[in-house]
Amino acid sequence: LDWLYKDGANRIFPDEWRELLRPLGGRQPADLLNAYHEMLNSQNDLQRMAVAKSWAAWEGSCSTLRPSPSVMGSMCEGHRALSLAKIEVHYFKHRAFIEENQILNNMAAIAEIPGIIVHGRYDMVCPVDQAVELHRQWPQSELHIIRDAGHSSSESGIVDALVKATDEMAKNNEDLA
Repeated sequence: LDWLYKDGANRIFPDEWRELLRPLGGRQPADLLNAYHEMLNSQNDLQRMAVAKSWAAWEGSCSTLRPSPSVMGSMCEGHRALSLAKIEVHYFKHRAFIEENQILNNMAAIAEIPGIIVHGRYDMVCPVDQAVELHRQWPQSELHIIRDAGHSSSESGIVDALVKATDEMAKNNEDLA
């Protein structure tokens, strides 16, 4: 969250970051998530929709390796943008309702369960180092870093890897039966 909404991705996409800050008067507040939360829950319908579209456009611009008009169009459609923004801001404002490093600190609970991690090399929403660390602490996992993909599950390399992973897990499950 700090990478995406404080300092990190804003250095990769400074032009898009400016657009995210536009509804805030162009200034970065101390707490961006709280500022967006207030605007997304205002009584002003026009403000809510404009703010939601700014939020969705920021995420859409960071989600794919190459700019994708179809992803942006889909994410920034009025009611979809509002739903996405309200849900994400609510969860992110509450740190996804988990403690810092809670998943990594509890990896022993799933250490023996096989899994496949698919992650885009150029994911600007969730940097790849997080997937690498998860894999390092999950002995039964495989890590597939997709060299020509970002964050979006609609990118062809991610789609291909997810289908292959699903097929592999289904086959392994049949072999166990």
